[in-house]
Amino acid sequence: MRLFTRRNLLIGGGALTAVGAAGAAFAQRPQVFRNATRISIAAQPISRLSATDPDRTQFGSLLFRSGLSLKSDVSAFGGFSGLWRSARGQEIAALADNAQVLKARVETSDGRLSGLSNAVMAPLLLNNGQPARRSRYYDTESLAISGDVAFVGVERNHAVIRYERDREGSLIEGVPITVPKELKDLSSNGGLEALALAPQRSTLAGALVGIAEGGRGFILTGPRQGAFEMVGRDGYDVTDLAFLDTGDAIILERRFSLFGGFGCRLRRVASSAIKAGASVDGGTIYESEASHQIDNMEGLAVHHEGREIIVTLISDNNFNANLQRTLLLEFSLVA
Repeated sequence: MRLFTRRNLLIGGGALTAVGAAGAAFAQRPQVFRNATRISIAAQPISRLSATDPDRTQFGSLLFRSGLSLKSDVSAFGGFSGLWRSARGQEIAALADNAQVLKARVETSDGRLSGLSNAVMAPLLLNNGQPARRSRYYDTESLAISGDVAFVGVERNHAVIRYERDREGSLIEGVPITVPKELKDLSSNGGLEALALAPQRSTLAGALVGIAEGGRGFILTGPRQGAFEMVGRDGYDVTDLAFLDTGDAIILERRFSLFGGFGCRLRRVASSAIKAGASVDGGTIYESEASHQIDNMEGLAVHHEGREIIVTLISDNNFNANLQRTLLLEFSLVA
């Protein structure tokens, strides 16, 4: 995250030119709930990705399935930068920038997303019971979940927090893990935007991998630990990643300009490419166009429905529902 290109200028997207930077640029993140709290979420279906070509369904290597525009009457809803879906896609967890997590059940109708039910927002707590929002680990940007363990990437005071998942799927007992000095040396607002666990059968053998917005990457656990660099192109920055069962990685990228608004791109990286000392590149499998219904897309999740690979994206509205949207978009990977 960069101070003027992401948090301050991103708030409101292209609409910022109309409303002015004052006020919008310095919107404060809302306080989190003190305890796990049920909330109501309204969902407006999105049936077409392209506003100008409504019959188009394939975009690069993705088939658009459906989407939702999500709203809630609680101010703490939004700011989602990390995303997870369960193995069959029925449960969802979204990490907000202010150290809280949304858990919900994904509802569908005729194979399309129709809403989120049983929604709960809960604060992240450290193992001493202290809310992460009131600690040095308040700026939470990335999420990785596997089984009964979760990892949360923290910006500004760069860290990775390991959590246990209880029987209800809540994240508890947060403890920082050891991270390399190079991670600590990142710029204050340029920490880990992406975090994922590689498959056990991949070349990385279950390692935790993180990538900062500027493209600096880290293999954080396992025998192949080390740093690598993502090749940057066209003004895009990394915002999340997820691994396929093959070990290939899908990289979510975002760019923003006052005149062009938001752009979204997905790249696919071969499983053997991510290794210490490497310069990592990958081919584009999707890039948004001006007509596409996107926003500040920051969270990425992958799951399987039979042989079908489902790619899900969520947007960070910077807690400014008047100027941005919280979008949940679902695609099938076809190549």
